[in-house]
Amino acid sequence: MFSVLSYGRLVARAVLGGLSQTDPRAGRWRGGGSGDYGLVTAGCGFGKDFRKGLLKKGACYGDDACFVARHRSADVLGVADGVGGWRDYGVDPSQFSGTLMRTCERLVKEGRFVPSNPVGILTTSYCELLQNKVPLLGSSTACIVVLDRSSHRLHTANLGDSGFLVVRGGEVVHRSDEQQHYFNTPFQLSIAPPEAEGVILSDSPDAADSTSFDVQLGDIILTATDGLFDNMPDYMILQELKKLKNSNYESIQRTARSIAEQAHELAYDPNYMSPFAQFACDNGLNVRGGKPDDITVLLSIVAEYTD
Repeated sequence: MFSVLSYGRLVARAVLGGLSQTDPRAGRWRGGGSGDYGLVTAGCGFGKDFRKGLLKKGACYGDDACFVARHRSADVLGVADGVGGWRDYGVDPSQFSGTLMRTCERLVKEGRFVPSNPVGILTTSYCELLQNKVPLLGSSTACIVVLDRSSHRLHTANLGDSGFLVVRGGEVVHRSDEQQHYFNTPFQLSIAPPEAEGVILSDSPDAADSTSFDVQLGDIILTATDGLFDNMPDYMILQELKKLKNSNYESIQRTARSIAEQAHELAYDPNYMSPFAQFACDNGLNVRGGKPDDITVLLSIVAEYTD
């Protein structure tokens, strides 16, 4: 069963596709101002065990996890994908990704971060997990997106094959770079038992790809785990995003759900040449069909806020 996550503020103003919109919960959406910017975000996800009727508590879809948090200086969101291979060793992969995202969320709400340094959020969170009195084993990719309200700049950190797209005027104007050691082996944060240290793949938070750039009112930011990008190419995602022309909270939620649902359906289509299958073929493997996986989608619109 899917779940929907929504996050916004009562006094939001934005413009999308040149149209002004009014939402009873989000306030009026307008453009042309010079105030602080913020993100109006909705999300949806599917766990890979959806067909079995299994759901995780909180903002977790299978082994994926996500968060959306707000501080007076910035809006911050993130996604993480727990590495499923740990299940072979009796470890629940969702515990690592979920704890990592909850720690990031807490740090943001406590103001223990610098908007221009999303890698710092990952680093501090990972260090807290390493110092946990109760051993927490596992691995996870991670993507953190920070919108600095006053500077109107987006700062990102991506480790592994989760990632983000920024869409403006129906075109992708920014996107994260996927980080892979080799085929289907993304960069990842890891905590291994002492006897396995040096054997389990583990990357430093500093290895995350970082970017910073200006955003505009009405920009669409899609942040997701690889379950989306492995099953839907950009052109399909852009087709779904066209539904945001008359944007309000409900529209954002419907579109996020539509994207996640389509990716989930394609993941189980054995005749579909998915981006993952194409990538596998490029690496000399005879693969066809979608890639069954956990899917997490956070869909955001840049809005102008007034207090």
